[in-house]
Amino acid sequence: MSTWAPVEYTGVAELRGPLVIVRGVRNVGWDEYATIMLESGERRHGLVLDVDRDLAVVQVLESTGGLGAETTRVTFAGSPLRVPVGAGWQGRVCNGRGRPLDGGPPILGDDSAPVAGFPMNPTVREPPTEPVITGVSAIDALTTLVRGQKLAVFAEGGLPHLELAAQVAAQAHTGGEPFSVIFAAMGLTHGDAATVRDILERRSSAAELTLLLNLAGDPVIERLLTPRIALTVAEHLAFVLRRHVLVVLADMTSYCEALREVSAARGEIPARRAYPGYLYSDLASIYERCGRIRGRPGSVTVLPVLSMPGGDITHPVPDLTGYITEGQILLSREVPSYPHIDPLSSLSRMMRAGAGEGRTRPEHLDLAAQILAGLSRARQAGELADLVGESALTRTDRRYLAMAQAFLVGLLAQRPDEARTLADTFDRAWQVVSVLPRSELSMLGEQALEAGYRGQE
Repeated sequence: MSTWAPVEYTGVAELRGPLVIVRGVRNVGWDEYATIMLESGERRHGLVLDVDRDLAVVQVLESTGGLGAETTRVTFAGSPLRVPVGAGWQGRVCNGRGRPLDGGPPILGDDSAPVAGFPMNPTVREPPTEPVITGVSAIDALTTLVRGQKLAVFAEGGLPHLELAAQVAAQAHTGGEPFSVIFAAMGLTHGDAATVRDILERRSSAAELTLLLNLAGDPVIERLLTPRIALTVAEHLAFVLRRHVLVVLADMTSYCEALREVSAARGEIPARRAYPGYLYSDLASIYERCGRIRGRPGSVTVLPVLSMPGGDITHPVPDLTGYITEGQILLSREVPSYPHIDPLSSLSRMMRAGAGEGRTRPEHLDLAAQILAGLSRARQAGELADLVGESALTRTDRRYLAMAQAFLVGLLAQRPDEARTLADTFDRAWQVVSVLPRSELSMLGEQALEAGYRGQE
């Protein structure tokens, strides 16, 4: 019977930025966990990014200050980085590597799991069928989030996407079923981190939320670990402890910039806008760790939140994210009121599976389609009014303009601390469509109109 024992290497060939290159290694694999011992006795930690014959490239998780090529020793664990998993994560605030920031003890668990994880096997994936209620009317009514879905939030620069992400994390629920939220924040300033903690304090104190905070000054490799640790914890909560888990990842643009920085340090050939050529597969390895498993009651729902540099939706990060996720919620400067969601540019491809009779309201899908059709007609009428003046429009076109204003004021505009029930959201939605003549509501059935229409011809 053979036993494996860790070997300590002293052959540090080079220190290159955040990387330590170790020579003379044997039986070391990619993504292996490493312990780095300084001359002073201080221990630091790292991950193997690449192996080439007897050379191993190790990314240091902490800073590289104080490291010396002649005095540094490296030990490899023989396995990838693992974290404890279990209910102990709930109610905790940690850094991007899972180390407590709340003054509590280290997080322990009955088991541990590799951080890298795996995308869910499609042969055991169960289609999403039930909604996650966010308490944000524009999302719940028009781009419903479904359990097991991956739905991205795209934001133009300067818009409060982080506040919206925190609001959703603070308010979301699944109608009384066991529910947890994991908020993985990446590249935040100290001010943004304080704002997020304030918004999420109540849910965290109720032991329903895990907060992972990676700050802008933290090592970039920690930023690459943060979403993976969040999803590793979420998978155990969902598929072992049978909870529905919402994982909010904000800001994925910061994650991708960290990935670009590490790729440059490794000397890899850059692709579009200097991002590595494997950016798509790397993002997919994160986003695809969501869903429902056949025969198990839990679910993992992923809400990636990202800012679009220069407001460019064709930028590699939102562009590739849009290919992988099942829809997007777009925050636009053209929408003057918080949460700045542009309904005509937003889409939830799984909404039809998670909304309607037995899930939200029987008329939900038809009502949402009618609102979107009305907003599209109002946009056309507004463009025509810019040319010929509103007085030249027909009476019906003016009603559509009034309907768009009612939508903006009555349904879309919402305070960051305001959690709306589904009943309130649908009440507001009916008030919006009731601005139009009943004869214009061709997408709604007669029974629904009899129950909900409040306008006059």
